[in-house]
Amino acid sequence: MRLSSLADYAVVMMAAAARRSCAPECLGARLTATMLAAETGVPLPTAQKLVGRLAAAGLVESARGTGGGFRLARTSGAISLADIVEAVEGPIAMTVCLDEERHDCALDGHCAVKPHWGVVNEAIRGALAGVSLQQLAGVPATAAMREKVLA
Repeated sequence: MRLSSLADYAVVMMAAAARRSCAPECLGARLTATMLAAETGVPLPTAQKLVGRLAAAGLVESARGTGGGFRLARTSGAISLADIVEAVEGPIAMTVCLDEERHDCALDGHCAVKPHWGVVNEAIRGALAGVSLQQLAGVPATAAMREKVLA
């Protein structure tokens, strides 16, 4: 199992955004895709595309115009790795048979394992949901408290 490059880049960008959001000199400041692309090495067009997906998923709030940019929509402790992955990849589904919209498995009619994939899928999603952006970003508890106050 491997995350796509886009999901990986989204995690890297969100971690950088969380660190910047908690820095005393950055509190309340908006971030830009250009800023995060330069900091993380994610190509700018990819960073812009990801900001759009993260905003559509409600993980970042964006504003246009002078002073525009984006910021985390919730505290870094309230955003999970599962949230970020699903914003980019869609719902976590370990196999095709867990995707309600697809019915292209040749074994579908007589598969004895299919009823059990849901348990496996929930365990993996639960593990990803148990890791917060705050943990991924290495945001110290004191900085997270400042972030919470401003949220």
